Amino acid sequence: MKKLKLQKNTYKNLPNEAGFFGEYGGQFVPPQLKKALAEVAIAYEEAKKDCIFQKEYQKLLTNYVGRPSALFFAKNLTKQLGGAKIYLKREDLNHTGAHKINHTLGEALLAKRMGKKKLLAETGAGQHGVALATAAALVGLECEIHMGAIDVAKQHPNVLRMKMLGAKVVEVTSGGRCLKDAVDSAFTAYLSDFENTFFGIGSVVGPHPYPMMVRDFQAVVGQEAREQFLLKENKLPDYLVACVGGGSNAMGLFHAFLNDQTVQMIGVEPAGKSFKPGEHAATLTLGKPGTLHGMFTYLLQDEKGQPLPVHSIASGLDYPGVGPQHSMLKDQARVQYVTASDQEALDAFLRLSKVEGIIPALESAHALAHVIKLAPELGSEKTIIVNLSGRGDKDVDYVGGLLGIN
Repeated sequence: MKKLKLQKNTYKNLPNEAGFFGEYGGQFVPPQLKKALAEVAIAYEEAKKDCIFQKEYQKLLTNYVGRPSALFFAKNLTKQLGGAKIYLKREDLNHTGAHKINHTLGEALLAKRMGKKKLLAETGAGQHGVALATAAALVGLECEIHMGAIDVAKQHPNVLRMKMLGAKVVEVTSGGRCLKDAVDSAFTAYLSDFENTFFGIGSVVGPHPYPMMVRDFQAVVGQEAREQFLLKENKLPDYLVACVGGGSNAMGLFHAFLNDQTVQMIGVEPAGKSFKPGEHAATLTLGKPGTLHGMFTYLLQDEKGQPLPVHSIASGLDYPGVGPQHSMLKDQARVQYVTASDQEALDAFLRLSKVEGIIPALESAHALAHVIKLAPELGSEKTIIVNLSGRGDKDVDYVGGLLGIN
């Protein structure tokens, strides 16, 4: 079999030393956090070069997470839709049920290496919180998770899981009571005790080095998918599709293919109920550059530059910002960013469940919703990989309530 290689490594050395992907990223934080972030950056650079650290991490991915995750040909969905062949990258099969475990294990090992006593983070859908609590239990660290009150109600099974794993769950009742407010709350807690605490940010967002570090830990998704697809089809896929909130699962899938110009990439944002302010979280579609949570990136903001309220049926996507590398990729037109509504995501959630026997996370269902529109427009020789970033166990009670199913 002919081995396909990456084209010119345009993206290999991004971000730069200051943490910028083009004009996006950086470190926009209070002076007292500069030292703490520098400590994380130095420790991470050392860990990348440490064979013992890397071997321990890879061993856990194999024996604890269950990697590589499967690349599954969705035969029934492909036949029903007509057109392109659809493959699912099954991150839902990972331990804890989503892609989040990929970077939380790395963060936990790094925190342990740095001598920290506690892992601290925000969570929206709860999957990052569960994954970080799992990693904390495994390496023997305390864990504290901040979660918006709306998401606590919507994702109660994950709240219970976090508590059973030994984490302290802080319910955030300020602001919009969702992911953005949970991040605000967690940052405030971090400021008060950064000497003993490692902030395990849950996506490719925040101040440098987090967008780079989380991306690197998540890159295993795309690396595996590339190798698996070449073995199955003896070519590269035509399309990659993934949902985008902060953007970690999308960046994880896209990163290994960024220099392959024949591969088209599509990130799917939540259109929510409508495009009225406060009824969606379509940051790259309707936002403009601004500063949020220590980074310069695309942002849904008012005339004063303050973040707007956001909404999505999927708690993990209701964020007014996005990872800075996604902002750069939008400006370069390397990735196309589109939207799917709450109703489209719900319909996709039910279709995959009934057609393939796989219940997806509502976040992942946004990507599936776009694939349902895209695949019939393509010829049968075309191929799509969609990142099934998580399973829908966490969403079944909420969806059941919406549909009146007991």
